[in-house]
Amino acid sequence: MRGSIRGLDIIIKTPLGLENIVASRIEELGYKAEVEPKPSGYPGLVTVKLASEADKPKLAVAIEREIPEAERVLVAEETVKASLEEIVEAAVRVSTRHLGEETKFAVRTVRRGSHPYTSVDINYKAGSAIIEATNASVNLDNPDVVVWVEVINDVAAIGVLDGSRVWRKMTPEKRNIREYFSKASVIQMPYIGPKGAAQSMGARIGRAVQMFEVGELVIGMVCSVGADVLDHFIRGVLEGIESRYRIQCRTYSHKPRRVKVRIQDLYQLVRDRRGEPKIVFEPEGEPFPKVSSRLAEYFTSDERRINMFFGSREGIPKGVFRFADLIIDLCPGITLSTEYAASSALIGLAFALEDTLRERGRSKRWGLRLD
Repeated sequence: MRGSIRGLDIIIKTPLGLENIVASRIEELGYKAEVEPKPSGYPGLVTVKLASEADKPKLAVAIEREIPEAERVLVAEETVKASLEEIVEAAVRVSTRHLGEETKFAVRTVRRGSHPYTSVDINYKAGSAIIEATNASVNLDNPDVVVWVEVINDVAAIGVLDGSRVWRKMTPEKRNIREYFSKASVIQMPYIGPKGAAQSMGARIGRAVQMFEVGELVIGMVCSVGADVLDHFIRGVLEGIESRYRIQCRTYSHKPRRVKVRIQDLYQLVRDRRGEPKIVFEPEGEPFPKVSSRLAEYFTSDERRINMFFGSREGIPKGVFRFADLIIDLCPGITLSTEYAASSALIGLAFALEDTLRERGRSKRWGLRLD
């Protein structure tokens, strides 16, 4: 006979290794309940079965208020046998209590154990049945309501979450500014010092520029240096780029762009790129807040490449200042170390771009022009 069964009243998601601590803290809250950390050996979970179902909302609120180790607290509205048909039926029953025609929803499933269906099967079949029952619409990126399904071996728990309580990296009010960094050409003077330090410094710089996926990194030479030291610096740069690129390939939904590395005489580069915007980052410049909007304008314009100059133990030569469109002091009164200069500037650029794009969007809505 189909229908709800008493099983899982509350499911708590925890960081790995903290399951027993969370279970103990729940027991200390004083509710009569069976608390099981790592049910069936599954890590990152604590399940709770209460003596009184009426205590579910009170205990859930208490866990959220008192136990920061509880990353997500899921209150089950239905618990059924873990057959696909019963899960879909329960999801429809739950959704009809919360969804209307104007509601945007998503179904999210986590399945543990062996079953003749996948999590995607549940999402698809339950989602289709919910649409038919409620006339609600699906929005996977920014739902008003999330219908969640947690399957643990032969039991499935179903409930709902307010979409605003689901942490997401990207939301409608955020703007993806990654594309703008492809215009950035980072010109970095090499760090010339002990070989080990040079390689370590190069690796940090390489990771930083790859993190932002800039268009290119140019090692800008001002004078002759020892080939062995320069070799260690370049090795570090390439190692840093490669290590960060591999992580991006594993974790990003998009295909990351590997940063190209070039070497060129700094003065010849200035000549070669005449007509292109040149931004020098040195303490002699204007404070960043004063010129941030101008910096963002270069990156949101039709310019194909914006050159950003960074010194090392020696700053950018003063003669280059005359050819710069902007000279920027990132943090007045503080001299940034070589490995942090480029990443600090690129983070600052991200803030500047966000402000500029938000202001443009506001002006567009109100029919204004930004001159």
